[in-house]
Amino acid sequence: METVQPHRRIQLRISGKVQGVYYRSSASEKARVLGLRGTVRNLPTGDVELIAEGSQRDLDSLIAWCKLGPPAAQVAAVDVRYEDATGEYRDFRVLRR
Repeated sequence: METVQPHRRIQLRISGKVQGVYYRSSASEKARVLGLRGTVRNLPTGDVELIAEGSQRDLDSLIAWCKLGPPAAQVAAVDVRYEDATGEYRDFRVLRR
């Protein structure tokens, strides 16, 4: 019998050259492929914020991808904060300011 993994939530702050390099759209596509729900947006500081909910395994895969990003990105750091999932998201979306 397969055990169901509890859903978790991560909040990432990605810094480096991550704006203007299709980071948000690429991250959104990766999250959707993994079946995650949440949002990604640019911050005024030049960083990107990503919030995602799903299984720990899928979240770990997304974190690993975020450390690399799309080809034109130069990721300096990915700060990860774990939280309990809220279930507030129905899909994964790119937020525009």
